[in-house]
Amino acid sequence: MLLFSRIILRLTQVSVLILFSYFSTLHAAPLKIAVASNFSTPLKNLAQQFETQNQQKILIISGSSGKLYAQIINGAPYDAFFSADKKRPQLLDQHGHAVAGSRFTYAYGQLILWSPAPDLINHSNDVLFSKQFRHIAMANPRLAPYGRAAQEVLETLGLWQALKSRTIRGENIAQTWQFVNSGNAPLGFVARSQVFHPEHKARGSWWSIPEKYYSPIEQQAVQLTDNNAVKSFLAWIQTPAAMEIIRSFGYGIPDAQ
Repeated sequence: MLLFSRIILRLTQVSVLILFSYFSTLHAAPLKIAVASNFSTPLKNLAQQFETQNQQKILIISGSSGKLYAQIINGAPYDAFFSADKKRPQLLDQHGHAVAGSRFTYAYGQLILWSPAPDLINHSNDVLFSKQFRHIAMANPRLAPYGRAAQEVLETLGLWQALKSRTIRGENIAQTWQFVNSGNAPLGFVARSQVFHPEHKARGSWWSIPEKYYSPIEQQAVQLTDNNAVKSFLAWIQTPAAMEIIRSFGYGIPDAQ
C-alpha cells in the first residue's frame, strides 16, 4: 500500500511538472521586436506564422529606423531590431548593444514614385520635371533610409534644389504613404512594398525607379538579447520559406542565406 501511494505521488509530481512546463510555454514572455515602418506589415505576417508554429507571442513595435535606434541605445527592452538600413545594426554591433555574430541582411528595399491618381505618373520621371504639383511627399532623410534614397534620386536628376521646398516629409515611410494616400500630397516617394502588396491590387500610377538612381537600401536585422526564442525567430526568418514571403511583399532578397 505504501509503495502504491509513492507511485501515485510520483505520477502526480510528474504531471504537475508537465503542466507547469506547458503553461510556462503558453505564457512565456512575448518577444519585443522593433521594426522599421516599411517592413512592419511583412513582419506581422511572418510573426503570425512563427507564433502558430511555436506558441511564442511576438509584439511588433514600428517606427523610423533612426528613432528606434535611439531608443535601443538608451535602453529600450527590445529583443531584436529590423532596420531599414545596415548602418544602424552595424553601429549596434560595434558598440556592444547587439549579440555578436547575429547581424544579417533580410531584404533589399525598393523605392517607387507613386500617386493614387491613375494618370499623374506615366511610368517615367516626366512628372518631376513638369513640376505641376504643389507638394511631393518623402520620408525624412535624417531618420529614414527611404527618405535618404528619395533625396539621392532627386539629386541624381538635378532636381533636389528646385523641389526640396515642395517636399512634405514624413517621420517614416508609413507616414509618407499616408500623406499621399490621404491626398495631402498628390504624389510621393514610397516603398515598392506599399504599392505592390500581396493582399491588395496596386492602384494609381507609378514610376519604378531604377536602382542606379540611389544607393542600395540593404535592410539588416540584429539580435539584441541573449534569448533562445528570439534566436530561433531570427533563424526562421532566414529560411527559404520566410524569404519567399518577404519577396512576395515587393522586396529584393539576398542571393544566399
